[in-house]
Amino acid sequence: MTVRTGRVELTPAAEELLRRLTAAHGPVMFHQSGGCCDGSAPMCYPRGEFRVGASDVLLGHVAGDTPFWMSADQFRHWSHTHLTVDVVPGRGSGFSLEAPEGVRFLLRSRLLTDEELHRLGSEPPLRDGADHTGTA
Repeated sequence: MTVRTGRVELTPAAEELLRRLTAAHGPVMFHQSGGCCDGSAPMCYPRGEFRVGASDVLLGHVAGDTPFWMSADQFRHWSHTHLTVDVVPGRGSGFSLEAPEGVRFLLRSRLLTDEELHRLGSEPPLRDGADHTGTA
């Protein structure tokens, strides 16, 4: 298995929240879209309850085996950035698992370095939903 250049990670606070959510709900996944309800917040769903689309892009896995998917439209805007999932007080979307906790996941970003961009250019393309069978 080839180790890819990291595109997404969690802050320690987000990782702790993800551990609690996983303990309560089983395996989960993230999906980042640009839809009307979730805006730019990453959504956390029980794995198997959200179907990724054929054009969704798998950015990687966080906290071991938690997949982080992004819609193709969003990826076009974020492809030059490294994303960090953080958690902040407040109510996000009622659809995301953290909503009842009184917190919400939030993306922080930075531009990829020239070195990271060079490494990404030599790696195979990211998987998309067409490569993925079933639910995330």
